[in-house]
Amino acid sequence: MLRLLTKPAVWAGAAAAGVAAVLATQQPAHAAAAVSALSPEEWRALKLVHKEALTKGIANPTVLYRFALADKNQEVGLPVASCLLVRAPIGSEKPDGSRAFVLRPYTPVSHPTEKGHFDLAIKVYPDGKMSQHIDKLKVGDTLDFKGPLMKMKLEDIAKRKHVGLLAGGSGLTPMLQVAEEALRQKLPVKLSMIFANVSEADIIAKDRLDALAKAHPKQFSIHYIVDKASSSSWKGSTGYITQDLLKQHMPPPSDDSLLLVCGPPPMMRAISGDKLPDKSQGPLTGMLKDLGYTESQVFKF
Repeated sequence: MLRLLTKPAVWAGAAAAGVAAVLATQQPAHAAAAVSALSPEEWRALKLVHKEALTKGIANPTVLYRFALADKNQEVGLPVASCLLVRAPIGSEKPDGSRAFVLRPYTPVSHPTEKGHFDLAIKVYPDGKMSQHIDKLKVGDTLDFKGPLMKMKLEDIAKRKHVGLLAGGSGLTPMLQVAEEALRQKLPVKLSMIFANVSEADIIAKDRLDALAKAHPKQFSIHYIVDKASSSSWKGSTGYITQDLLKQHMPPPSDDSLLLVCGPPPMMRAISGDKLPDKSQGPLTGMLKDLGYTESQVFKF
């Protein structure tokens, strides 16, 4: 079985006097060369070489898809926090009989320094055009990629003292990217995460997240919540994210705080409001606005 965690979650890094120095001295040396694996200007077809279920949940399973790079020594080299764009001709039919392209952003769960491939963890929804298309791919089939698409610079995240990570389902992927790199670089930022899922069986990368919390107890904490627990031994919360849960586990509203939010549309609408159709941030609504956070203190992936 292919393990989701293919490299240690934490790497050693030299101590630095401040955020700017850390970012300057600890930026991976491979970054400049790694961008050649993909292009932000052109689409590149990459081959699916492995797929497997990551969760045991019956509804909307999360599946790992591994795509090979052109060179086995190549790295995808995505800067934090960024994602890849995927396209497939599965949209509406055009006058010439062809199909319009549908585009979706995805953040790999493999570390940027993995060589020769990268991994996507995608929740497959019955009505998800792209997730259904990708899930129907067979090993050896190709998918078009472009990137990276920069979402938020790590140095902007590092300007805050306390960062809250609010993730739901496969919305974990950008949060994992941010947390691992911030800890790898030993940035002076406290990280607190709430990770929501339908059931215990739907939690992806739990071993990886627990390892981060164990290795960095003063800097990284995580609280799990599921819609309904399946065992009496469950130690997290049950139900849905509430204002009380946010008050308990997230940094309070402050210019020293930043909350990053990523999850399915119902979760986004309840907590922060979703992004606008043009993918801009849009107004802050929901529980975070009610709790006194401002738009400058919240970022929606």
